[in-house]
Amino acid sequence: MHHSLIPNIIQFISHIDPFDKIPEESLREIASYVQITYLSKGEVVDLCEPGKEKALYIIRTGSMEQRKANGTLRARLGDEDLFGFTFLDEHMDNEKGYKAIALDNTLLYLIPHSALQSLFKSCPSCAEHFASQAEVRLKSAFDVVWSNKEKGLFIRKVEEIASSRIAIVTADQSIQDVAYEMRCVQNTSCAVVYDNNKIVGLMTDRDMTKRVIAEKVSVERPISEVMTLNPLTIKPDDLILQAASLMMQYSVRNLPVVQDNKVVGLLTTSHLVQNHRVQAIFLIQKIKYAKNIEKLETYTYERQAVFEALVEGNVAAETICKVMTMIMDAYMRRIIQIGIEKLGEAPCDFSWIVAGSHARNEIHMLSDQDNAIILSDDATDDDREYFKALTAFVTEGLDKCNYPLCSGHFMASTPKWCQPLRIWKRYYKKWVANPEYECLLNISVFLEIRTVWGNNNYEDILRNELHTNIRNNREFLSTLIRDAVKTNPPLGIFNSLVLENSGENKKVLNIKKYAITLIIDLARIYGLAVECEASSTQARFTAANEKGVMSDDAYKNILGAYQFILNFRFSHQLEALKKGEIPNNHIDPNSFGSFERKHLKDAFRIITDLQEAAKIRFGSI
Repeated sequence: MHHSLIPNIIQFISHIDPFDKIPEESLREIASYVQITYLSKGEVVDLCEPGKEKALYIIRTGSMEQRKANGTLRARLGDEDLFGFTFLDEHMDNEKGYKAIALDNTLLYLIPHSALQSLFKSCPSCAEHFASQAEVRLKSAFDVVWSNKEKGLFIRKVEEIASSRIAIVTADQSIQDVAYEMRCVQNTSCAVVYDNNKIVGLMTDRDMTKRVIAEKVSVERPISEVMTLNPLTIKPDDLILQAASLMMQYSVRNLPVVQDNKVVGLLTTSHLVQNHRVQAIFLIQKIKYAKNIEKLETYTYERQAVFEALVEGNVAAETICKVMTMIMDAYMRRIIQIGIEKLGEAPCDFSWIVAGSHARNEIHMLSDQDNAIILSDDATDDDREYFKALTAFVTEGLDKCNYPLCSGHFMASTPKWCQPLRIWKRYYKKWVANPEYECLLNISVFLEIRTVWGNNNYEDILRNELHTNIRNNREFLSTLIRDAVKTNPPLGIFNSLVLENSGENKKVLNIKKYAITLIIDLARIYGLAVECEASSTQARFTAANEKGVMSDDAYKNILGAYQFILNFRFSHQLEALKKGEIPNNHIDPNSFGSFERKHLKDAFRIITDLQEAAKIRFGSI
């Protein structure tokens, strides 16, 4: 190539992802290897052609169309788009390849495979940006903005700061022996009490003072007589923020860290002293002590500030969702508590459950209410009048705090969703046995439930009921699959339009409908297939992978796609908030750069591949 062309090539590719991340010296070297070719309309680039050197293609001007081996449209590409990633893999199965056809007169830049290999040797960090696997490329999109120290409570896990010193004792040991174990052996403020290999209690140094010394209890008595029964615990991989929230909610100073019923550490309030970087933990505390709904309403902007700080810090999407869910939980619990203070104690046992994204711990700035009440089977008509008043108070209170009422009326204030346990069992049996449209809509909301107040045993009973019914009617999963694959993700972004599989082009991308919901639906199916107890999208895919129902590659790919798309939506919502606009899920393709187009295209293909895999695995059950 003539050296006079190099500056022009550098100027063009230097602002295209991923070339914008390459050191200047390396970029200049790459530019020197670029080959320029011109295609007339209709000319074909056969990437599978034997003996042809592999290359990465960049469209300088014009447009191209990718067609699979069977002739199916794969994508349409325009200025600044790249293709040929998959052919950089020497082990690529060429039968899975495609041809690229010029839709207009097109000018292409070709970067030979050998030149890219030289780049990777001199700059190894560049390799993942050009990886043939979409999952690896998506992962490279998550650049850290905050340092780990700055992210503090948001990304750190309990296991990172918990103490490994904790006394392990049995229920029949004397108070004297437990005190000795705590003070002289482990030098810790807390002891976990086991009975028959099950955690049954907790004893702290403060408990020793209040319950033993102050009450003059004989130190020869068994610890079981003075311990705190059924203590709260936390898992090693839970967020520190979750632990702090539990401590505040239940006014405890010690949380045993438990993995598979084995105590692996202890988290105390002193461990949290240095973690004051972001205000979410303080907002939760403010919510807990708010005296009325009017005071809670004033915290809306603080909640928005937390969301903005997380998104701007490029915190993992899963963590953002968890933090926003914890805040909504805090609002809901406090409003329920205020309602009970006004109306009096509930006349019967009940469980206030949340459903949908709230149950999945996937709350964001657009989340509305999805909730219900499970009453005990002995609830009377008079009891129902009490709950009619309570549910109206709570749902309206949440609405005032900017958690909108559900447009589909999936709320506890709707009589249909405030029922005794026996009726809820009947619902699940009917929904699984006859999943016509209305039943499918209902169960799609209540396929995930989580207790935020009251008797959490009801949640477990209903989840077991669901799994039992599905086990007895495997056709249900086939029905879910048929519904889940009715909608396909777009083929990509072309000429400022969203190119859909249907052949229609849309002016905006509905990121929820055409990406997020599709992934959530697939996670539900895979999770139900392995009877996963957890409700979150990531946990369901993880369970399916661990049970061998989902391959490692498919698992890594779909999680990478999901995280990228969530972060993409959060960034869009953040921009709207900064402009004083109401956030939504509709994104204008004109706002996309080459980075967004490339990674969205990868994510859409991953979703499509998993839809096809799910149809094969579950479609004919």
